Amino acid sequence: MFKDPKLVFAIITVALVWGTTFLGIRVAVETIPPWFVAGIRQFLAGIILLIILLFSKKLKWIGWKNFRNQIILASLMLVVANGMTTVAEKSLTSSLASLISSTSPLLVFILSIIFSMQKFSIRGLIGVLIGFSGILLIFKDGLEDLLNLEYRLGIIFMFIAIFGWAFGTVFSKKMNHQPQNISLNLFYQFSFAGIVQIIFGFLFSDQINFGMWSYKSIFATVYLAIFGSVIAFFAFHFALKKITPTQISILSYVNTIIAIFLGWLILSEPISLTFIMATVLIICGVFITNYKPGMFKKA
Repeated sequence: MFKDPKLVFAIITVALVWGTTFLGIRVAVETIPPWFVAGIRQFLAGIILLIILLFSKKLKWIGWKNFRNQIILASLMLVVANGMTTVAEKSLTSSLASLISSTSPLLVFILSIIFSMQKFSIRGLIGVLIGFSGILLIFKDGLEDLLNLEYRLGIIFMFIAIFGWAFGTVFSKKMNHQPQNISLNLFYQFSFAGIVQIIFGFLFSDQINFGMWSYKSIFATVYLAIFGSVIAFFAFHFALKKITPTQISILSYVNTIIAIFLGWLILSEPISLTFIMATVLIICGVFITNYKPGMFKKA
């Protein structure tokens, strides 16, 4: 795997960029309603890809079957996963959202077994149990906070997001006739998700006051569109074509470490010993779940 420089670059890009998006979302939702953050992010990403496709003369109709597949992917990975994560971060810290999100590789592993994409193993089961023990450790000292409606909803939204992301990842890998033009597929995905999420913004936002949107939140949203969507999603789908869903899911624990560090560095979010121990457990669980001899060698 590491003998392919393009693949290595794509993996590093996804790990670094998506490690910063949890912080970016947290900053964006400070003054902009979450569904507007998600919608503007994806719609702007769609416009950027539209410009690229027009200049490269690669914009075209992809056919109804592939269009349906892109709508399914957009619904799972953008509307549900990205949208719910953005809504959740209105009440959760970026580090907590990232830690909860790090359980997605475990679900990807389970779904990969269900859909016969890999075989069940004892090592994998141990990894799942270790990873979830880390999640339990996160809430060990604050389980009473689950009684807080706003806090509880944030956690529920994050787990809905995880399910959407995991199913989307597996579905993307299972598609047999997906065209090779990743940018074209992403254009349709971003455009659909952006429109849907902006509509959600008008429907579900308590207060809509565009004059209250700060430049910091606007800049964060633009950053999410360019780096978190256009660049990172392109790199993610490029890598997913070459390696398995469980292999690429390893990136989630790198995202977690980066998100926690940035949350502490920029937003002064506390890092407790419990968080550190939970992070170690989650990283161990994800690694054990995904590891197999030769997985880092070029096939």
